[in-house]
Amino acid sequence: MPQANDAVAALLDEYADLFVMTGGDPFRARVYGKAARAIAAYPQDVSQLTGTALLHIPGVGKSIAAKVGEVTATGTFAELEELRADIPDGVRRLTRIPALGPRRALQLYRELQISSPEQLREAIAEGKLNDLKGFGSKSAEKLLRGLELLARAGDRVLLNEAAETAAAVMTVVGAVPGCQRIAPAGSLRRARESIGDVDVLAAAADSAPLMAALTAMPEAAEVIASGPTKTSIRTTAGLQVDLRVVSLDVWGAALQYFTGSQAHNVRIRELAVRRKLKLSEYGLFDAETGELIVSRTEEEVYQRLGMQWIPPTLREDTGEVTAALKGAVPVLVTLDDVRGDLHSHTNLTDGQASLQDMVTAARERGYEYYAITDHAPNLVMQRMTDEKILAQREQVRALGDRLKSDGGRPMVLLHGTELNIAPDGSVDWPADFLAGFDVCVASVHSHFDQPRAEMTRRFITACENPYVHVIGHPLTRKIGRRPPVDVDLPELYRACARTGTALEVNAHPARLDLPSAHIKPARDAGVKFAIDTDAHSLRDLTYLQYGVATAQRGWLTPEDVITTWPLERLTEFLGRGR
Repeated sequence: MPQANDAVAALLDEYADLFVMTGGDPFRARVYGKAARAIAAYPQDVSQLTGTALLHIPGVGKSIAAKVGEVTATGTFAELEELRADIPDGVRRLTRIPALGPRRALQLYRELQISSPEQLREAIAEGKLNDLKGFGSKSAEKLLRGLELLARAGDRVLLNEAAETAAAVMTVVGAVPGCQRIAPAGSLRRARESIGDVDVLAAAADSAPLMAALTAMPEAAEVIASGPTKTSIRTTAGLQVDLRVVSLDVWGAALQYFTGSQAHNVRIRELAVRRKLKLSEYGLFDAETGELIVSRTEEEVYQRLGMQWIPPTLREDTGEVTAALKGAVPVLVTLDDVRGDLHSHTNLTDGQASLQDMVTAARERGYEYYAITDHAPNLVMQRMTDEKILAQREQVRALGDRLKSDGGRPMVLLHGTELNIAPDGSVDWPADFLAGFDVCVASVHSHFDQPRAEMTRRFITACENPYVHVIGHPLTRKIGRRPPVDVDLPELYRACARTGTALEVNAHPARLDLPSAHIKPARDAGVKFAIDTDAHSLRDLTYLQYGVATAQRGWLTPEDVITTWPLERLTEFLGRGR
């Protein structure tokens, strides 16, 4: 299940929101929010730490440490429960709407008796917000977009939360004697950006012990259904987990069937019918005689249908079946192909770990090269200065020299920055200053509501800057929380291809940006990509797998991804046009 750190961080964030909502000191709320981010990013399980050890987490003092201990013991803490008692549940639901902060949610409740997203939608339609202090027509438009995002998200969770839940289930169920195979299935195996239910498939001669292990997990808050072939639970976090158990003889057919997607499976079954075959979760059969042909592995199921095995990340009926029939499924980029990361942060700006710790963790991942790209000064809240970034450059150079001489695994350090793309497309520093960086990532961090033409020009201007190598998280979205900016993507792709600017596939599960649906058109336009973590903590470095999966969903090969290239080729790419 998701780490205890995430649960603790969520409660501290909720406390901060409710504290502000009830008129509390915003500074104190920010302290709790900062501690929540540090706890979520902390590499150790906070539920296993003593009070003294908790104090080593940045931003965690004695008061917050005591609350963490209380959460570990009881699942909550007293001060949070007191605030919850003062705030109607409906108002807390309103705070889940993007663009609606806690104080304005409470204002809507007190002045208009709005206590649900449905009531807010009705109030906007009736114009009730027009005369409300602090609101207006533009506010209503933003709230409607937020309501749409909330509705689309529903009860879905981010990819990493689903993956962590599945991993915990597979650890417990997979350890049961008699469990012969176990794997994720469904949208998780296909690496969709958000997941509704977690599907796990296991093989065993006797399913009962596996089902019993699932329902006995401490995280199983509710058993929704239980049977010999399928058992469903709801976790303490509210996520549904479906465990299906099949015999080992039908593993391949079952894995193919329960991986989906539905549209992909329909295409495959239609193909089987045309070949006088019948495909189900139990195997591929002769349609006339009912004789079983194949069922043990996915590879033989696809092969018997006259096609290549199709990677699960491609199974969305977006051309993969036609490609497989022609033997034209590309060799997709994998985690092992990635040689480095060109976008990461330290505690010099908004990161949670030191330069030394981030570099050590990156080296342990076996990277050939690794870039530090802290925020530039136009993101004012990060308090970057010329002096700070130049001092960091010296530290990076010195640390890089030590890496070369300490006898450990070689890794080249690159000193870079994440620039801010201003509304007019300009970036933070002049050309002579930018020339000193090894790599520059440029991203939009503000003015998300610019009209389409202005936003497009903004990006193109940044691409035309010869010192910008990568456009970071290009659509700026945060899944379920912030919509993408309105930009003419074909124009952006043409500009990137023309200027040799890579688009980032940001691996953070809350971003996964550029989204997979837009990657293939960009690739077809001649764009190259950088799969980066945008890591702000040691834990974030592990998210690279989700960026790779997103790139796979966009049909990318190692040739398309500059962070799979050897250092010499990457250096040539970074130096081009200067």
